[in-house]
Amino acid sequence: MASVASARCYGLLLPPSFAEARCCSRPSSSLRLRPRWGLRRPRTPLACVAPPDSAEPQTDEQAVKAESIQEEAPTSTPEDAGLPALPNKDLNRRVALLSTLGAVALFASQRLNLSEASLKDLASNSVPYEEALSNGRPTVVEFYADWCEVCRELAPDIYKVEQQYKDRVNFVMLNFDNTKWEQELDEFGVEGIPHFAFLDKEGNEEGNVVGRLPKQYFLDNVVALASGDPEIPHARVVGQFSSAESRKVHQVADPRSHG
Repeated sequence: MASVASARCYGLLLPPSFAEARCCSRPSSSLRLRPRWGLRRPRTPLACVAPPDSAEPQTDEQAVKAESIQEEAPTSTPEDAGLPALPNKDLNRRVALLSTLGAVALFASQRLNLSEASLKDLASNSVPYEEALSNGRPTVVEFYADWCEVCRELAPDIYKVEQQYKDRVNFVMLNFDNTKWEQELDEFGVEGIPHFAFLDKEGNEEGNVVGRLPKQYFLDNVVALASGDPEIPHARVVGQFSSAESRKVHQVADPRSHG
């Protein structure tokens, strides 16, 4: 029995009560300690735990679907939860492209509008003749008619120059067919249209240009007026024009009309 008790004291598996009684009955001085590496602990049996899905093995098709779902699922970390979403690069490119196309379309529409400017557009922007003679600015007076082909042809170029210098020069349109302007027709000696009369700040005529001529002629004279030059570079120039014999005299219903 002593051997059995000593065996329990040295780590053998015995009933606790019996082994403890035998070991404690021997004086402590007679016990000999053995190194820890000599002790052998009881081995715990390992249990095999099967995965939850082991009961139903996946087919190849199910495995492929599971992998595709894992790839498509967005990955996020707790750190990203509090951060704002980054802008989408593709969306930014599309916005930039649309903005560029919009700017190009706007510019093209403006250019198109300038190229399609008509006599009606010039007449709507015209400064009243009486006001032009009293506001202290130089003036360009154009005698025109709706039936005048040369007048219609030159309208886009005249409109472009007008848009550049309308803040420094008055642009007046007088309808050749309106009997209201009989005195002005005689005063300026209008025999053909379009007839452009260039007046200084005091309303004195510095020169005139008649008919179809290069745009530069008209532009040079307007620049000279805006700069306050004592003379204009093209004072007496005549090109192809519409004859006064084609005049269609009529009375405008509104006497305040400057057309």
